[in-house]
Amino acid sequence: MAGFTYATLTTAIGNYTEVGTSVLTSTITDQFIENSEYRILRDLNIDAYRFYDTATLVIGQGTYNAPSGTLIIRAIKITDSSNNMWFLEKRDQPFLDEYTQDKSASDNRAAPRYYAMYDDGVSTGHYKIAPPPDAAYSIEVEFMKKPDALTSSNTTTYISKRFPNGLLYACLVEAYGFLKGPMDMLTLYENKYKQEIQKFAAEQIGRRKRDDYT
Repeated sequence: MAGFTYATLTTAIGNYTEVGTSVLTSTITDQFIENSEYRILRDLNIDAYRFYDTATLVIGQGTYNAPSGTLIIRAIKITDSSNNMWFLEKRDQPFLDEYTQDKSASDNRAAPRYYAMYDDGVSTGHYKIAPPPDAAYSIEVEFMKKPDALTSSNTTTYISKRFPNGLLYACLVEAYGFLKGPMDMLTLYENKYKQEIQKFAAEQIGRRKRDDYT
């Protein structure tokens, strides 16, 4: 199947459901597309959605803003002034709070070893590190975020070009759920989506992670 543009995908949704734009307006189909994009993003780690952010830690500061748009932090790497590098181990927030109970005490500062992500529901999220740094280490955060959605002004995306059938089937699941049937069609496209996501997963977390030599 060739890749979709925004226009061809919305047309395909109408054609498959045999419902016109008087019912499936652009506002509704846009919601189908967005819901489907979020579903695909949460069902699978996609290489194209990995991003990196670098910064410098502040001595004694244990909490930092996550990069804008962060959904998941995948890894945090620290580098010291001698170019020694190590990755922090992920733990839950209570572990970090117990590990470093007095964050303001200078004798609690050291090279960070652990991190935890949390979201207060207000900003883009935060992450904590422990112990608080005793030097201005360099930090690199590898994270996942939802890229710009497929819209009338952003007419193609990685998913619409590289995983068009999966995106279409996910949209049709949304459409038939909205239209309240027929149930056999909803089940059909749900199963088709699951089959396609397995194939896409084999590419993303299998074949793209190894070469012929390894």
